[in-house]
Amino acid sequence: MLIFDASTLILLAKTELLEMFLDSFAGEVLIPVEVERECCSAKKSFDALLIEKAIKEERIAVKTLREKRLFRKIRDDFRLGKGEAEAIALAFSAGAQLVGIDDKNGINACKLLKLPFVTAINILIRMREKVFIEKDAALIRLDALERFGRYTSGIVADARSRLEEER
Repeated sequence: MLIFDASTLILLAKTELLEMFLDSFAGEVLIPVEVERECCSAKKSFDALLIEKAIKEERIAVKTLREKRLFRKIRDDFRLGKGEAEAIALAFSAGAQLVGIDDKNGINACKLLKLPFVTAINILIRMREKVFIEKDAALIRLDALERFGRYTSGIVADARSRLEEER
């Protein structure tokens, strides 16, 4: 089970990696209600429509978080937004194998809570390693992630060198 926060889900949609990822991922993909709201309710952008479509097709399940006390503690302790805190609380309480998160404070929370996590760049690299995406297409998606995401130049440079490796 993989639980996404809004930032990673939006980055995958903006870079047109979401459908490709969902096609290649064998496990269950969940988001909490707040993440759905953050992704889909404000505007009807391309990325919002892609995420909505995946939810309607039941490729992404929306789950209500029952552990409100855990949510508040995680939100307060790590100074997270509602979506990030709900995603981490849901992952922790549901025993998720992985959290998709790109928020720095959220990543730190995952580390301290011993929750395995993955970023949008990690997903792109893994898709390239598994040959779900060709090198040139992966590099184009990396450029888009660099444009839309908040990655350091070192993270992008490392990802670029990993994507350029021959398979």
